[in-house]
Amino acid sequence: MSQVQSENVPQTLPRAELSAGQRDEMFALLSRHFAGVTRMQFEADLSEKTWVILLRRDGRLVGFSTLLAQAGAFNRQPITAIYSGDTIVAPEAWGTTTLSRAWIACVRRLRENYPNRKCYWLFLTSGFRTYRFLPVFWREFYPRFDAPTPPNLKQLQDDLAQDRFGGQYQAVEGIVRFKNPQQLREGLRNIADGRMTDPHIAFFISKNPGHAAGDELVCLTELSDDNLTAAGRRMIES
Repeated sequence: MSQVQSENVPQTLPRAELSAGQRDEMFALLSRHFAGVTRMQFEADLSEKTWVILLRRDGRLVGFSTLLAQAGAFNRQPITAIYSGDTIVAPEAWGTTTLSRAWIACVRRLRENYPNRKCYWLFLTSGFRTYRFLPVFWREFYPRFDAPTPPNLKQLQDDLAQDRFGGQYQAVEGIVRFKNPQQLREGLRNIADGRMTDPHIAFFISKNPGHAAGDELVCLTELSDDNLTAAGRRMIES
């Protein structure tokens, strides 16, 4: 008899509603996949966020993401900025779209709190798998291999990153270099030779050569239904 495969179950909740046990689970999962993680650093990042998405399989935490939504302005126009915090999906849950679906649904709900303004996602990544999330679900995002970043969006990226990360943001490189970086553990950061034929992955490596040391590439995309790819639209239609 074939065994029924376990399903991934998402849960979205305000950060303030996390239990002590859930925070322990999140820290343990992050520590298993990143080196250089401290409890103090984890709690500091978490305390700044407003929403948490948890992904479970058979009751076990196999992934999570945190985010913060803030109202702001750029070029005298009101905007909403979404900032991602710690994010991890265990290898056993790779290939699933459950966390992506829950993340996009959460952002769409948050956008309802800030109507009539553009919403931008400032996204940091030291891993090629996470960067690959962008072309799968978003039509326009930056930086990218096949188009330069428009000057106005580069200025917005610089303004948001400088405001949030201060001197740790290297504007010319488009990199945040943390004083105490988190590094993907061996085996998770390695890139198989065949994957370098993917132009998005090859670009990520060229743009962020220090990714293995924990350098974070700063990315920006507008969060709107019109900017979703066909795969992204399936996340909101099914």
